[in-house]
Amino acid sequence: MNKDDKNRKNKYMENKEKFKIAIVGILTGLLCGLFASGGGLILVPAFVYIFKQSEKKARAMSVLCILPMVLASLVFYNKAEYIDWKLGIICGIGGIIGGAIGANLMKKINDKYLVLIFIAFLIYASISIWIR
Repeated sequence: MNKDDKNRKNKYMENKEKFKIAIVGILTGLLCGLFASGGGLILVPAFVYIFKQSEKKARAMSVLCILPMVLASLVFYNKAEYIDWKLGIICGIGGIIGGAIGANLMKKINDKYLVLIFIAFLIYASISIWIR
């Protein structure tokens, strides 16, 4: 394989990776806007299984990706007057505290246990929604 062929193959692989990243982002944004979720449900498994990241790095990256999706969704929810700003701000302050505690705890938990805790949370959330 000559140098030009290698460069073309590398460009193809880079473009393929960028395309996968964009598709994951679009799906996550769609779920975020529709269900006010998606970050953990789509991004963490995608980062682990598609992009081969560690559990901890996947969770950290999903938080980074969620911020712009949440802000975009917020604009449209606010425009439709679905936002209770007082309730949201108070809850957001609690979320900042909980997020800091959770991020520090995550550093101390083995990846295997993080997966089990995540599965337990998803089962609990699913049952809670179902029996409402």
